[in-house]
Order: sequence, then structure tokens, then C-alpha cells
Amino acid sequence: MYEITPLLDVHTHTIASGHAFSTLQEMVAAAKDKHLQILGITEHAPGIPGTCSPIYFRNMHVVPRMIDGVRLLLGAELNILNYKGELDLDEEYYKILDIRIAGIHSLCWEGGTKAQNTEGMIAAIQNPWTHIISHPGDGTAELDFEPIVLAARDAHTLLEINSSSLKPCRNKVTASPNNLEILRLCKKYDTPIILGSDAHVSYSIADYEYALPLLEEADFPHELVMNDKPDVFCEYLKV
Repeated sequence: MYEITPLLDVHTHTIASGHAFSTLQEMVAAAKDKHLQILGITEHAPGIPGTCSPIYFRNMHVVPRMIDGVRLLLGAELNILNYKGELDLDEEYYKILDIRIAGIHSLCWEGGTKAQNTEGMIAAIQNPWTHIISHPGDGTAELDFEPIVLAARDAHTLLEINSSSLKPCRNKVTASPNNLEILRLCKKYDTPIILGSDAHVSYSIADYEYALPLLEEADFPHELVMNDKPDVFCEYLKV
């Protein structure tokens, strides 16, 4: 079994996202219990029904960024809206966010052809505000992964291998082969990746159960996985 000792998890959600189940304090306590150095809390941006309003992001200054020895990165999971790569928060908010993830979600995605979808994701990757692309392999949009991996490498934008989307109960039938293809391409082009728990409850923080077998199958280099390298991660993304 592929082994990693996670020291960071930067794709998680609290009750502020509307469909998650733990508070910020509960998430931090779980991160501390799991000996994480960095916890990212990335609430859904307004394109997802029931999430927090934009004023939530404006008020992030009230939250300490170090709690019980855990460094907090407070940000958002922005929605890639269309094949132009447009996102669903105005740029004025981006400077407020410690970390910015962008991903495709079916509830607010205007898809096109495979080529158009790929163009939209590459535009989001090349957006200088984007740090991470969430679950690019989950199958919501048909994509050509080779140019996406190359764009991510050149832009220093991390592609996420999202463990939650690989759960059998999610019924995402292409998620496993898609993520395996992403891993093989990242290995080929020496491109780092990040594992994401996409935790919507505190118990799931740093849970990469469904992602790790794919890393093993791909014989993925440990040195290209960011989750046990907080200093490298922070330097790579300038956070």
C-alpha cells in the first residue's frame, strides 16, 4: 500500500458551505488530533446553492490564522462557470482569500465540447489567482488531460486527486480511470499533485483512503506529492 504521513489538507468545508456538518473549531480540533500543520478551509463560492454569501469571505479577517498549533488557510472553492474559465466571485475578493481552489461543479457549469471544456479549465489554471484545481478527474466535464497537466506544470497550479470523488457511493464511474490518467501524465511530465479529502465533516480530514491505491497503481513518485511537505507546498504556491 502507498504510504504517506499527511501534514496538510487544504480542501475542506464547514457548515458555512451549507451542506457540510462541522464547525470551524471542530475542523481545527480534528486537524490537531491528526497532527496536521496546515488546514485549508475552502467554502463553496456563491454558484453552489445554500453556501455562504460573499460577505462571509469579506469577514475572514476575524479568524486567527494559527489555532492550537495548526496554521489555517482560509479560502474558497470557486466554480469554473464556463469554457471561458470564468469564476464565480469578483476579483476584489481574491486578495482576501489565503488559498483559492477552482473546480467544475455540475450545478453551475455551462459545458461544451471536450475541446471547449479543456480550454475553460486551462484558462482557470492560468488565472494567476488560482492555486489548485479541485477534482479535475471526477468526470463532471469531459476533458483532455495532457494539455491540462502541461498547463498546470507551467503555471505552478496544483491538480488535485480528490479522494471523496472516488468513493463508490458517489457513482462517478470515470473518476478512477481519469485520476489514474492524470497521475500517469503528472509522473511523465514531472508535475506535482495534491491529495484532497474534500472533507465535509471533521472525521474526513486528511482521509485519502480512495486516492492512495491509484498512486500505488501509477507507481507515483513520493517526491511529487505535496501533502507531507508543508514547506515545499507553501513555497510552490507562495502562500
